[in-house]
Amino acid sequence: MLVAATVLGAGGAFALPSAPPSGPASPGGPGAGGTRGDQDESNGRRGDRENRGDKGDRSEESGRPGSSGSGSARPSTTPPPTAASGPPAAASASTSASASASASASASVSASAKPSAVARPAPAGAVLAAAEAGPGAGLPTAQGLQQALATVLTDQNLGTVGLAVADAADGQLLYGKGENTAATPASTTKLATSVAALSLIPGDTRLATRVVKNAATGGITLVGGGDPTLTALPADQVQVAGVPADPDTAPASLDALARQTAAALKAAGTTTVVLDYDVSLYTGPPLHKNHDGENIAAVTPLMVDEGKVDPKSLADAPARVTDPAGAAAESFANLLKAQGVTVQGRAKAAAAPAAADAPVLGRVDSPTMARLVERMLTTSDNTLAEAIARQAAIAAHQPAAFEGAATAVTQELTRLGVPMTGVVLNDGSGLHPGNAIPPAVLVKLLGLAASAQHPTLRPVLTGLPIAGFTGTLGKRFGAGSGAADAAGLVRAKTGSLSGVNTLAGTVVDADGRQLAFALMTRTGAPVDTARAAMDRVVARLAACGCR
Repeated sequence: MLVAATVLGAGGAFALPSAPPSGPASPGGPGAGGTRGDQDESNGRRGDRENRGDKGDRSEESGRPGSSGSGSARPSTTPPPTAASGPPAAASASTSASASASASASASVSASAKPSAVARPAPAGAVLAAAEAGPGAGLPTAQGLQQALATVLTDQNLGTVGLAVADAADGQLLYGKGENTAATPASTTKLATSVAALSLIPGDTRLATRVVKNAATGGITLVGGGDPTLTALPADQVQVAGVPADPDTAPASLDALARQTAAALKAAGTTTVVLDYDVSLYTGPPLHKNHDGENIAAVTPLMVDEGKVDPKSLADAPARVTDPAGAAAESFANLLKAQGVTVQGRAKAAAAPAAADAPVLGRVDSPTMARLVERMLTTSDNTLAEAIARQAAIAAHQPAAFEGAATAVTQELTRLGVPMTGVVLNDGSGLHPGNAIPPAVLVKLLGLAASAQHPTLRPVLTGLPIAGFTGTLGKRFGAGSGAADAAGLVRAKTGSLSGVNTLAGTVVDADGRQLAFALMTRTGAPVDTARAAMDRVVARLAACGCR
């Protein structure tokens, strides 16, 4: 049986048959804080260094996860079925072996899209708790929540605090403290990017990297489709989340593309070619305002291994090549040579975009958009976040640039009914210190992702790191934090810029009810101390029914 998946390439979207398978008054207001950010999420290994960026969220974990048409046309698919809710995800931190396995499974499962080639089996524990969880469980009350949180919220290590707590089942706001005051979101910006992208782009969409014939030069053109996870590594060296990649999450292979291309060329009697590369999919400057050559690569539609100098590096902020597209083309030329095809001279940027009807010599495809969103959220991957934001811009008929992506996300969230008062977006990753989002908006985004009316947004929840187990929460909520009892019960997106720490996600309370929360702080306390104080706030939510 074949299942059709949607592919986005530089030329556009097409069907691919696949085998089944803030100001001073706010906690970190706009413009405040350091220039880099969530790469400080390294559990204190680098401390709160100002010049480390949002990729820091990626470093809390012991390992890191995961034909032609109009490029701006929105692919059409039939609506996917609604995901059913089930019992709470993880039971307790004490069941480490089983909880870890279940956590890993649930982190990678998405009920977001119609059945696709990468559909995964349902996890042992469902992502969402049933609305009626717990016999006769009632909603927490504002008074109950206020009493339960009073002590932990006065911890001086938190500094200025903004908090929103809601019922995840229907998004009803239950408690707030400065919930409508915009604050610097840092990497929780990625929640906005993810919701907008999955609303605009079908979850089974894949990003295609192609090689086509170039009629103008008589050579071949490597066409970037916006997939930063494309890898030049051999299959047995590829890791996602610090472990060998499975078929569902494995990135597209540049070597496989070279093999396809070489076979097609040799079949036509060609063993020497001229190579250029097409990066016309994106517009505008490739460098983020806070680009440092480590926390994020230059944002181009063609790169391999996210532009790392060492593709196997597990460093918190690996060195990046200065020209990701050129480096990718050079790597491709070397792989062609290994297949018996020589590239004359050095590959150059194409003089013009590849023709829409150019014969295709080879093509490889990324994991689905649902899987890419999950990987981006779990690891807080800045480069991938900006790539996904650009795909959202293309789908929304906006320029595939930082500004266009921010406009696309803003417009789509508005269409979804998200209250956008106070929201300022400048990028898709959260590296920009001028971003601003109120806690109530982050909770609204989580509520949309949990809503039965928006099953395509489910990867926003399944991609959230699990406290004590996965991604950027892998080394939080641990022994000595005062929050260990909540390990496995919390799934949340982390955020960090200099002096700013944020956390937004879901928690299962003592009655088995799923709550959504957003906690945003600005403090001068040491980063590890501030995060532990935040974790204790969330752990208090887990420990009470708060009625």
